[in-house]
Amino acid sequence: MSSLQETRRLHSLDALRGFDMFWIMGGERIFHAIAKATNSPFWEGLAHQFSHPEWNGFRVYDLIFPLFLFIAGVASPYSTGRQLEKGTPRSRLLQRVIKRGLILVLLGIIYNNDLRIQPLSEIRFPSVLGRIGLAWMFANIIYLYTASIKSRVAWFAGLVVGYWLLLMFTSAPGFPPGDLTMEGNFASYIDRLLLPGHLHVRGMHDPEGILSTIPAIGTGLLGILTGEFLKNNPLAPRKKVIYMIGAGFTGIILAQVWNLIFPINKNLWSSSFVLQVGGISLILLAIFFYIIDIKGYKKWAFFFVVIGMNSILIYMSGTFIDWKNTTNAFFEWLVQLAGDPCGIVVFAVCYTAVKWAFLYFMYKKKAFLKV
Repeated sequence: MSSLQETRRLHSLDALRGFDMFWIMGGERIFHAIAKATNSPFWEGLAHQFSHPEWNGFRVYDLIFPLFLFIAGVASPYSTGRQLEKGTPRSRLLQRVIKRGLILVLLGIIYNNDLRIQPLSEIRFPSVLGRIGLAWMFANIIYLYTASIKSRVAWFAGLVVGYWLLLMFTSAPGFPPGDLTMEGNFASYIDRLLLPGHLHVRGMHDPEGILSTIPAIGTGLLGILTGEFLKNNPLAPRKKVIYMIGAGFTGIILAQVWNLIFPINKNLWSSSFVLQVGGISLILLAIFFYIIDIKGYKKWAFFFVVIGMNSILIYMSGTFIDWKNTTNAFFEWLVQLAGDPCGIVVFAVCYTAVKWAFLYFMYKKKAFLKV
């Protein structure tokens, strides 16, 4: 492949999306089960990486959410961008972008609260899908209505630097400016002030709140810039890999420096967090792109592609399908045969396998949930 422009689809993107969703649909459960069964410091340390810090800090599991948003951004030049090239009016594309963003917000509310009528005070409105929908939507609006890559880079810089300055010079009432504790930071205060329903963390903070959506737009925009680079830059594909890996490590280094004054914090989606997860996302995409799209090694990634092609479906499926009971219906006998302590590991593997089998059935039927 002499140029990425010759390809119509990034196969690596489907695989990376599936790799990302694998950990949500059950992969992390396997590691926790092994750690519990073995009581091994090694496996316990590894499983620890598949949990979130209470506030500041970074663990591997913190990457899953922003990586998905980054991937959604990478896809935009291949979808929205291609429609622009075909002459589709921006106004029509704007309607599609807003519609998709709002549908994801609605799906997020359903995911949080199920389809139950309940008091307004008990409903949680912010959500992972809502964050993805809004951040992707605004990133795509910037993409649609900016004239050049330089202006999009300026938007990215403005979003992350502006968010940093906003939190540095403000705080909740009664706290000093720049307070970044859960109680004292300005973003959490705005959520307590403006968001209806209940907040996710101790009634005082929501990790998918209002102001923290601002830097999340930057994550989506970074994905769009990466997609544009892959799709339109005339560099040879192998050179693109080198540039992406270099940019990824640069982002990680800058994140560590920024962390000294603006801690890496997923809850606040801090600007240093944007650079940290953006850098890792760039490196992961570069690796997948090199192996799958450049070298042509695709068969190994089929397991992940099946997941990636129906990522929204498997995420939402827990709202409508009791996967625990489904797994027991098929494999309780196997869990019993395994006994303690191996039974919990067997169940975790079977739990993930049942979900994958469902996705494989949908894949073979060419039934994909698209938003």
